[in-house]
Amino acid sequence: MSVTLIKRLFTVEEYHKMGESGILKEGDRLELIRGEIIQMSPIGPVHAGCVKLLNELFLSRLAGRVTVGVQDPVELNDKSEPQPDLALLQRRPDFYKAGHPRSQDILLLVEVADTTVKSDREIKIPLYAENKIPEVWLLNLSEYCVEVYREPAVDGYQNVQRLEEGQTVAIQAFPDTTFTVNELLG
Repeated sequence: MSVTLIKRLFTVEEYHKMGESGILKEGDRLELIRGEIIQMSPIGPVHAGCVKLLNELFLSRLAGRVTVGVQDPVELNDKSEPQPDLALLQRRPDFYKAGHPRSQDILLLVEVADTTVKSDREIKIPLYAENKIPEVWLLNLSEYCVEVYREPAVDGYQNVQRLEEGQTVAIQAFPDTTFTVNELLG
């Protein structure tokens, strides 16, 4: 006889209320993924340095054209509020003070991964595709490559490229802005 456990899934609103009431602490590294509260991996110095480098690259080349979110929440739907490493967002006068960015605000999401490559590929990237995020980059630090995901569909991204040392990539929303894999990975 098998036993089926029923999970209690949370909404974004409930998740926020848990933070407001002190159930979840401000310093907790958590994400809401498909209604489940997931503890995020600690950030090591290589990962942190790569995120800082990307932030500087994006700001220097796209100043005034986008808002760059660094490890900030994006509200994809009623059950998911992940915190990608970087988000290139449509510019808004309020800089998203009225609410976290939603799918329609997002131009590009970037995940930097050393120990989380598998979960990023199997959990977060499919979630991004389902929510019509137009482009996602996975910077795979352990294999020194950039995986580019485009053309979101319900069953995943239809266009996936793996770029390696010496190759270049342009942001789909800004085809005039290119980066080499070497620049992105440092």
